[in-house]
Amino acid sequence: MLVVRSSLTKALAARTLVPQVCSSFATGPRQYNGTFYEFRTYFLKPSKMNEFLENFKKNVRLRTAHSELVGYWSVEFGGRVNKAFHIWKYDNFTHRTEVRKALAKDKEWQEQFLIPNLALIDKQESEITYLVPWCKLEKPAKEGVYELVTFQMKPGGPALWGDAFKRAVNAHVNLGYSKLVGVFHTEYGALNRVHVLWWNESADSRAAGRHQSHEDPRIVAAVRESVNYLVSQQNMFLIPTSFSPLK
Repeated sequence: MLVVRSSLTKALAARTLVPQVCSSFATGPRQYNGTFYEFRTYFLKPSKMNEFLENFKKNVRLRTAHSELVGYWSVEFGGRVNKAFHIWKYDNFTHRTEVRKALAKDKEWQEQFLIPNLALIDKQESEITYLVPWCKLEKPAKEGVYELVTFQMKPGGPALWGDAFKRAVNAHVNLGYSKLVGVFHTEYGALNRVHVLWWNESADSRAAGRHQSHEDPRIVAAVRESVNYLVSQQNMFLIPTSFSPLK
């Protein structure tokens, strides 16, 4: 009887531990919703950046006929410039496969945009990301500028660092120094990576908010916890194009 009771006690104890290691990154809507976002970055030849964007502007209707464009930006600061960064939304992987096949058969898209502009691109990068369950994609009410902050976290996944990261992000949101657009967790690309997209009215308002947050003890406390799991951090300052849905 003692052996049975001991085994039962261990089983119950193990069961009670489950909620403690399940991060909010991996639970909730993501379990049932296949929607994901593809981050695409085009590295363009410096003398061809404006030409490429003008060509896309003229032909954007051909591309958005196949799938939803979330946003399209040029990179102003942060690492290599002459980059076009854009986010596409897909219902699931089958949807993306169907879109790629349709684009390959779309002669108007191929002839008017893709083939003429291949020579303008040095290289391309792609990441597949999920919007985290505790964040919905927001659309700012007016035009502004954007900052994409990329956090490379320690191996172990959201079960290790997800809750601390969420508290750090929400500390910034709750105090209103910047407007959160979306938080994305990478599925294909560098793993244990989270992208946070922010909106500000201008580069100067972003700088002012940044300075204030550095002196706010509530944010300092939240970030201090999350930074224990941080490997590296990088940001890009983004200017929305005239044809970007997110302005």
